[in-house]
Amino acid sequence: MRRISLWSASGFRFIFCMFSRPFSHPSDSSSTKVEMDDPDRLFGRLPEGCISHILSYTTPRDACRSSTLSHTFKSASESDTVWEKFLPSDCSEILSKSVNPVEFSSKKELYFRLCDPILIDGGKMSFSIEKTTGKKCFMLSARELSIVWGDTPSYWKWTNHPQSRFAEVAVLNSVCWLEIHGLINSRMLSPKTTYSAHFIMGYDVGSHGLEFPLAEVSVRLGSQVSEHTASLQSEENRSNRDRLWNMLNRPNMWRRTGAGNARCTARVPLPRSNGWSEIELGDCYNDEGDEGKVNMSLLEVKGGNWKAGVIIEGIEIRPKV
Repeated sequence: MRRISLWSASGFRFIFCMFSRPFSHPSDSSSTKVEMDDPDRLFGRLPEGCISHILSYTTPRDACRSSTLSHTFKSASESDTVWEKFLPSDCSEILSKSVNPVEFSSKKELYFRLCDPILIDGGKMSFSIEKTTGKKCFMLSARELSIVWGDTPSYWKWTNHPQSRFAEVAVLNSVCWLEIHGLINSRMLSPKTTYSAHFIMGYDVGSHGLEFPLAEVSVRLGSQVSEHTASLQSEENRSNRDRLWNMLNRPNMWRRTGAGNARCTARVPLPRSNGWSEIELGDCYNDEGDEGKVNMSLLEVKGGNWKAGVIIEGIEIRPKV
């Protein structure tokens, strides 16, 4: 059955017309007109299971909107038939990996419960679903990443953080070679979906050496390669330190526009609502999930200057919506 987008009552009237032809009585036009103005009577001819089946081919947003049309649709839109279709096909397997049991009384309740991240795989990874589409999202914790010299105490410190969902974060003491990689199997992701990877970070007291050289960030999946440059320094710190003159003289980070102004072409950390910042590393299209592993990386290995004060929570890979 073709996916149906339901944005208004007129869309449901169209569905009703398709499914109610065997029950129509052309001679009773006045009765039909009354039913068209009364959603409960209009759709009362259709079994609730039939309506649920139709809704399962729409979207979570459409299903929620349909509940306002009539009592019949409200009941049908909350059925497990609808919301089980919106959940990932491997949802049971994912729940079995949850650090803490996920309690729910219906598939709809489970769906919205999973819109908030749950810890899986011993707490080294988190899983959630994108609210409007049901697509899968993952975050690899710092412990799940490959961090060069990450186990050397003079370079990196592992500690807990009050704002982190994970038990540990990595705090950069001081390095001149910054190399971080993350891997996730494409089969774990939703198929036919474009994903973007984001480096989730914060700043420790006394952070320095993060402006230049620019880091090289990338996402690779099969033959797909998405490469960019990024500054690790926050916008606030760059403004406070008045680095404008230096930036204007670094062609890797700035380019001239037609008006003679300079505009930054490197990616910069953007604030998240939970107190962390994120840098988009790149994106890729996950076709059938059999392309292999998504390789996400952040490197600054050419400058040789010492840097400190970055706090790493992990790398998040989520659908581009």
